Amino acid sequence: MNCILGIDLGTSSVKAMLLDPEQGVAGVQAQAYTVEIPQPGYAQQQPEQWWDALCKTLAALKEANQEAFARIQAVGLSGQMHGLVLLDQNGTVLRPAILWLDQRSEAECMQIRQKIAENGWDSLLENPIFPGFAFPSLLWVKKHEPSVYEKIACVMQPKDYIRYRLTGLAGAEVTDASASLLFAVGERQWAEPVMEAFGIDRGIFPDCHESMDIAGSVATKAQEQTGLKAGIPVVYGAGDQQCQSIGNGVAAKGQAICNIGTGGQISVFSDQNRYDPLLRTHTFCHCFGQAYTIYGAMLCAGMALDWLKNKILHEQSFAALSEKAAEAEPGSRGLLFLPYLAGERTPHMNANAAGMFFGLKLSQDERHMARAVMEGVTFALKDSLGIIENLVDEKDFSMIASGGACASPVWLQMQADIFNRPVRVCRVKEQACLGAAILAGVGSGILDGIAQACQKFVAYDEVLYEPDCGRAAYYEAQYEKFRALYGRVESLF
Repeated sequence: MNCILGIDLGTSSVKAMLLDPEQGVAGVQAQAYTVEIPQPGYAQQQPEQWWDALCKTLAALKEANQEAFARIQAVGLSGQMHGLVLLDQNGTVLRPAILWLDQRSEAECMQIRQKIAENGWDSLLENPIFPGFAFPSLLWVKKHEPSVYEKIACVMQPKDYIRYRLTGLAGAEVTDASASLLFAVGERQWAEPVMEAFGIDRGIFPDCHESMDIAGSVATKAQEQTGLKAGIPVVYGAGDQQCQSIGNGVAAKGQAICNIGTGGQISVFSDQNRYDPLLRTHTFCHCFGQAYTIYGAMLCAGMALDWLKNKILHEQSFAALSEKAAEAEPGSRGLLFLPYLAGERTPHMNANAAGMFFGLKLSQDERHMARAVMEGVTFALKDSLGIIENLVDEKDFSMIASGGACASPVWLQMQADIFNRPVRVCRVKEQACLGAAILAGVGSGILDGIAQACQKFVAYDEVLYEPDCGRAAYYEAQYEKFRALYGRVESLF
């Protein structure tokens, strides 16, 4: 019986999952790494570090699951989106990859926004221009590192680099490409008029394919480094947002995902290409069925709680902080938290936005601060949900919670109360890995289809978090104060 390998290249770690078509998940391993912050506003990683971490992860996976590992017959990939990886003509990385949470390119964003407005390209790109995306990061390199820019032979997104190391072949696919801001989303192809206007050579961008197309096979050199057999087919894969969608079982309309990891997202599946004319949300190509994913994103979700845990309260664990939050009453005695510790995307698109506690009193302590951070993150995600509901003209989404916040029952109940709808949790914790494996299985013919695979491999916890009417009404009032607070202080940022 065949087995499928799903790889997810995250911001803080790489994960690998073995999926048995009959038995389900056969094994998972991970290897952590860090984000380099060489100066305020910068965020980067070494692509070679990703590859080394993947090789160690696969070695651990093979050791723990030798029989299943030997049966791998397809490889799929998921990865952090928006990042910029630059290679020269020899395939050598030219500089550290600039990541999605990087803020260095605000001047380039202003330049792009002006030219897009002059040419009416909003409807071509369908997405807001914001630092950390590949296009403005590329312009930053062009301006500030011209000696690097002139050597560029190939531009990639992070997980595309891993696929390149596996197969030896450069390539792009529609989900990550549409998240670069150099892509005509509705046409599912590179936005050549935009490239031409900014003097960017179209030749440095690999041809773009659909996510489940076969990109190549594991090369002999990669076999030596990873333990994977040469010749195993590798599909193009997809961005982590789209793979998480599949791994959570969302393959049709009517379902929304609230993902709280390092960052946070509210996403929905759409069979139609729709975008917010005010450019507060993102519309990207989906990884199957010529569909689209529409989502709002925040930069500091779980990362905001990590900041509180590590730098302010010096707590030992996320679980301990969650327990403290559970001891505080809803509303944190009036304490509000703006979670904009690294600027913000949806809905403000403000790289200068900052975080703050508002309403501190002598009666509050660390319990109220912990709960206020969780509430503030969830309020910020509710901003996205409201925009998306109006955009797709649908109000009754079922809500699936995803990401590290699912380890906190108090945060899950908080989501149910603030969103005022039931929330359920997927049993498979590495949803992006599962989504990547499903893409590989369907693309290689091992699995029958996306919907069938979701039905077979995705299951949910028996616990359903139902909203409490009283808390929901109270939180609605607090949410209005949260929204008003940003409006009052925005000019100070």
